[in-house]
Amino acid sequence: MGRCAIVGGRTDFRPARLSGSIMTPAIWKATLGALSIAATISPALSNDTAAELAVGGLQFTRSGSVTMKSELLQISLARVSVRYEFANNGTAPVPLTIAFPLPDIDLSEGQNIAFPSSDPVNFVDFATKIDGVPTSFKIDQRAFVGKDDVTSLLKELNLPVLPIGARQFRTQDLTEATRSKLVNRGLLMQMGSDERGRPLYETAWLVKTAVLREQEFPTNRSVTVEHVYRPSVGSNSDTILRKALRQNKAMSNEFERYRKEYCVTDSFLSQVDKIAGGGQASKAPIQERRVSYVLKTGANWAGPIKNFRLVIDKPAKDQLVSFCAGNLKQSPDGALDFSAADFVPDRDIKLLFVGRF
Repeated sequence: MGRCAIVGGRTDFRPARLSGSIMTPAIWKATLGALSIAATISPALSNDTAAELAVGGLQFTRSGSVTMKSELLQISLARVSVRYEFANNGTAPVPLTIAFPLPDIDLSEGQNIAFPSSDPVNFVDFATKIDGVPTSFKIDQRAFVGKDDVTSLLKELNLPVLPIGARQFRTQDLTEATRSKLVNRGLLMQMGSDERGRPLYETAWLVKTAVLREQEFPTNRSVTVEHVYRPSVGSNSDTILRKALRQNKAMSNEFERYRKEYCVTDSFLSQVDKIAGGGQASKAPIQERRVSYVLKTGANWAGPIKNFRLVIDKPAKDQLVSFCAGNLKQSPDGALDFSAADFVPDRDIKLLFVGRF
């Protein structure tokens, strides 16, 4: 979301790499031992899962005269759109570099990530408009090991910065000379060995991607900036909120984490029970989906957002959504419509959808 942080700043995210098979996400790792014991409750928790990317919004270089008059953020499982209106309160036009930072991708992690697109560069299908007109942009993508920029080495070896989609490769197919260069620079790390005792390697660099554009803010009119993209949706084929699981003592810590992270209420749990029923079948009739959005990303604007509005698309029948609204106020009719004046975000947005999908 478009709080302002210095251009090039990263979103608060440590995602996982795309591997050949779907593996258990971190949120379930601590409970796998308990699940193996209580397999009659739900062995499906370790399968058919994906972790979401926490995507943020516009970031600007610091300006003391450009204010955000309004922001409308609309979120669904299929689409995220944001409309900003800016005003230059100074006496001269202000040129700024605008950045839309895509999530950092840490290839050293061993889980599966829900990439919205197989495009190894624009992996959220990002598009933007200025005053209603589609606008071109540049995408800068780089690879890092620690603080070292290793992008040039990957280009020298004709390897992709982000190995997904058509650019995905297997480390065992690399030549010995290529592997040695990558290992020596820390881009590959050994992860066990094969049946013949030969070492196996996994990619170990961090991918940073940002959409960049130069924008001038005139003094005589407001400027509208819009962007739209496909969200990364995390998923589980079951949910810890299902009654049989949340009442399992072995799952209590994970259940409490969910309650805190998504502000799950007793009323919400009652609605979950109505959809799921009280059975303890190993295959749950309900699932979960998760969408994250980096809202709290700094304070580079000249003052708070004058008018902020968040609209969450109404879930389908037999679907529920829970999240922590923070200092946002819900509309009087109870719709998933939240707003605030002179808004300074106090938290990021993490939406939890539970139900039948």
